[in-house]
Amino acid sequence: MELQIKTLDGADAGKITVSDEIFGIAEPRIDLIQRVIKWQLAKRRAGTHKVKGRSEIARTGKKMYKQKGTGGARHGSQRAPIFRGGGRAHGPVVRSHEHDLPKKVRALGLKHALSSKAAAGALVVLADATAETPKTKAMAERFEKLGLANVLVVSGAEVDQNFGLAARNIPNVDVLPVQGINVYDILRRQVLVLTKDAVDAIEARFRAEA
Repeated sequence: MELQIKTLDGADAGKITVSDEIFGIAEPRIDLIQRVIKWQLAKRRAGTHKVKGRSEIARTGKKMYKQKGTGGARHGSQRAPIFRGGGRAHGPVVRSHEHDLPKKVRALGLKHALSSKAAAGALVVLADATAETPKTKAMAERFEKLGLANVLVVSGAEVDQNFGLAARNIPNVDVLPVQGINVYDILRRQVLVLTKDAVDAIEARFRAEA
């Protein structure tokens, strides 16, 4: 399939032919995309939530009152979860939330995410993502001219320093190098912007994995 290349000023800069296997999947699978996003977010979780069980409560372990003859329930410890200030029963503990996801599924999820943006008309290819000066106002005007309000910009191997500085204070604009492209960031923004170098790098990556 062919995509139009634009400049940051909104001018046409030719066309580029992209792989249908990466950008032209007819019916992107939402289930694959969801699996990859759940895997990403699970890896991101710190897993440091923690409560104290009954064995960790600093309270006397002496029996509260005699076993029989009180007319009440038979209790042996004030640290039991039933009491105020007692331990928590089956509470969260420090653990890792990560789970495995096959590499092929991750790669397929990225292809389907890219294809979903292309199918929705929310994929823009830029000739380059560079700026002469790190001016946020000027960059915001360029984005407005291109009709980009909620966007992920994926550049080449390195993000141009001036472009990164100019774009980082614009709300709802993310900038990543091509090595950092991922399904979650693609889906959380309305429009995906790829530089020509990023498109070439993505296609080279999938050719190497094939």
